[in-house]
Amino acid sequence: MNVVGIDIGYSNLKLAYGNTDKGMLTTLRPAGAAPADRFGGRFDGKAQDDFLHVTVDGKPFIAGVSSDRAEMWERSLHADYSKTESYKALFHAGLLLSEMSEIDVLVTGLPVSQYQDEARRKLLEQQFIGKHQITQKRSVNVAQVKVIAQPIGGLFDYVNQQGDDDNGDLQIDDEARVLVVDPGFFSLDWVLVSNGQLQRQSSGTSVKASSVLLEQAGVMIAEEHGAKPTIESIENAIRNGKSSILLMGQRVELAPYLERASESLSSVTSTSIQKSLRIESMSPDIVVLVGGGAGFFKKTIQEAFPRLKVVSPEQSVLSNARGFWLMGSVG
Repeated sequence: MNVVGIDIGYSNLKLAYGNTDKGMLTTLRPAGAAPADRFGGRFDGKAQDDFLHVTVDGKPFIAGVSSDRAEMWERSLHADYSKTESYKALFHAGLLLSEMSEIDVLVTGLPVSQYQDEARRKLLEQQFIGKHQITQKRSVNVAQVKVIAQPIGGLFDYVNQQGDDDNGDLQIDDEARVLVVDPGFFSLDWVLVSNGQLQRQSSGTSVKASSVLLEQAGVMIAEEHGAKPTIESIENAIRNGKSSILLMGQRVELAPYLERASESLSSVTSTSIQKSLRIESMSPDIVVLVGGGAGFFKKTIQEAFPRLKVVSPEQSVLSNARGFWLMGSVG
């Protein structure tokens, strides 16, 4: 059975794909996508070999690149992201990267606040199911689509990584009350899972997420270095594993500013989560921190729940997509 788990984020496109008999493969690409005519050539005349060329309703798009590569094109940072051409281009890029022409099950996710809107879930299912013309010469058919709350994918991935190893962590089963926190680029989502079920009233979304943190870090850098870097320059450095950025001809170390920015947001994010849990008669047993912004928010979440263990899956940026694939592979 061909299964694809796709997490189309505001910062990264995360893909887990493969036949259930052969196992899962993963791919991570930047989530920039714009019409092809918004991209210029390299200064040295060489071809842009990192472009993914797709079509959106017959229009040529380039996807899977840093969002600041496109000229005169702003990326979408709003709740209707899934209705944009850029989102559709990234979806087609994910189908292209899967190298499949027939997909039996495709699983994706929505932020918690959007997932709780049944009409929005149905609309995304209808958008993804069926035959898609992703390039002029290539089409992909998707037979079945599942849409889940994004953080649930990360929880599924963490449970799968636990396996049978006894590493001192609480083994998560239906008896455990699990708080899953997923800091993305646009939104920070959380869900409480109790008795194996998502507790809707104790789950939610905050827009005080990684983009706000990076913006705040940029302001702090400007105060000390005289100029403000773009969010994209900080974002690209983090994505590429770089500890510093070049600003006004000098290297600026990012870690101190990211830590201070995280601390400045801590009370806002932790208060939102704790407020939603007030109706619960019992505290969570463990906190699972997933998603691309996990590293930024770990200290904040740990301080909010000092008596609980805060754990994360390996390569947490891919955790939701891997969990989506695992959920699709079990039928």
